[in-house]
Amino acid sequence: MKNHFAIHFDDRMIHKVFLFFLAAALSVNCISLLAAQQKDKKKKKDSTTATDSSNTLIPLSDEQQIDYMLSEMWAPPVIGWTSYLAIYQQQRARMQQVRMDRLNTYIKVNGATGWACYQWDFAAIVDGQPVSAQGQTTVVLEKRSNRWVIVHNHTSLVQNLQPAVPANAPSGQQQPAKPPPR
Repeated sequence: MKNHFAIHFDDRMIHKVFLFFLAAALSVNCISLLAAQQKDKKKKKDSTTATDSSNTLIPLSDEQQIDYMLSEMWAPPVIGWTSYLAIYQQQRARMQQVRMDRLNTYIKVNGATGWACYQWDFAAIVDGQPVSAQGQTTVVLEKRSNRWVIVHNHTSLVQNLQPAVPANAPSGQQQPAKPPPR
């Protein structure tokens, strides 16, 4: 029984790690595409304004601007199991010693809908280099044919920022400055 659980747990973690790296790869791809599109738009805008200044832009509402921005930033979706499997295998081949721990899980069920929030801690060797990340995930689930299916998954990466140490600060612990008298 324990071995079955451990194997199932490892498969779920590998799947989650893959999703994390897939999301990261898609994000990098989207950012580079967006930057290239903005550069092309600027070139087109500069050439258009130089030749024809009678072309004016129609002002868009905030919602329309957001909708337009969203329509331009996404890469085509991965469709079908075969496409998904190929990308998963490419990512997985680059990783070794994968570890994914889930912490602070909160689950709520309301009829055939449920949601779960949790924090995670990931560590692995990717392309021979140690990699680690922490984050927060929220999933929305729906019960279909007596099985829970994830219908929405949102994962946020938590950045680990080291406090900046001034160049002239002495090593060791420094006492905080006393406030001036009133």
